[in-house]
Amino acid sequence: MTTFLLVPGLFMGGWAWDAVAAELTARGHRALPVTLPGTAERAGKDPSGVGLGEHTEAVAALLGAEGPGVVLVAHSYGIFPALAAADRCPGQVARVVFVDTGFPESGESLVAQMPQLGLLERALDGVVPVPEEIPAVHAVPPTELERYHRLATPQPVRTLTEPVELTGAWRELPTTGVFCLANGLSIEFARTLHGTGLPRFAKLAEPGVTFFELATGHYPMLSAPVELADVLTSAAAGGGVGLYEE
Repeated sequence: MTTFLLVPGLFMGGWAWDAVAAELTARGHRALPVTLPGTAERAGKDPSGVGLGEHTEAVAALLGAEGPGVVLVAHSYGIFPALAAADRCPGQVARVVFVDTGFPESGESLVAQMPQLGLLERALDGVVPVPEEIPAVHAVPPTELERYHRLATPQPVRTLTEPVELTGAWRELPTTGVFCLANGLSIEFARTLHGTGLPRFAKLAEPGVTFFELATGHYPMLSAPVELADVLTSAAAGGGVGLYEE
C-alpha cells in the first residue's frame, strides 16, 4: 500500500482529485487529496491574506503527520508548495510526481516563472478570479467542466507572487514527470531543456528520474482520471522512462 498526497493546482481544492483518489483507493492505496488554505471549503471570508507560505505549511504538516514513504503528487501551481514542503522534510517523501508542471528555482514565484499567463492583470481585491472557460483542447468532459465551474474558487494573489524558498534538498529525491501532450509538454521538450546545459535542468537526466506522457490536456485528474491513476501507481513503483530512453 502506498500513501499518495495529492496537491491541486490553481483555483481547485481537494475535490479535483476525487476520481483519481477513488481509483487509487480501489487498488488498495491511501489517497489524501489536499485543499490548501484560502481555496475551496477553506476559502474563508478573506482568502486574499493567504500566501505561498501558508500553502507550504499546510503540505509540510500533512507530510509530517503521514510519516516516511509518501508519494507527493502536485499539479501545476501545486508544485510550488509541494516542493517547498518536500525540500523542508525530504525524509518523509518517497517520490515527487510533477503533473504537467516544471520545477521552480529558489526565489522564483509563479508569476515570475510564467508571466505569459497574465494572472496579475486579472487580479481584483487580492484574488485572481476563476477563468471563464477551460479550452476544449484540454478534453474536460461536460460533466466535469460543470463541476469545475461550480466548485472552483478564486486564487489568492499572494500565493502567486511570494517566492518559493528551497535549500536544494528536494533534488536528492526520486521524481517523476507526467506530461500532458495536448498542453504542449512532452519528454522531447524536456530533452530540449536538458540540452541547454543550464544547471537547473541537470536533474532531468539523473538516475531515479522518470517520465510519462498522457494524451490529454492540462487537467488529467478531470479528463483522464483512470489513466492518471495508472501512471501514479506505476510511478510509485519506480516506473516510467528515463529522459533518453526509448
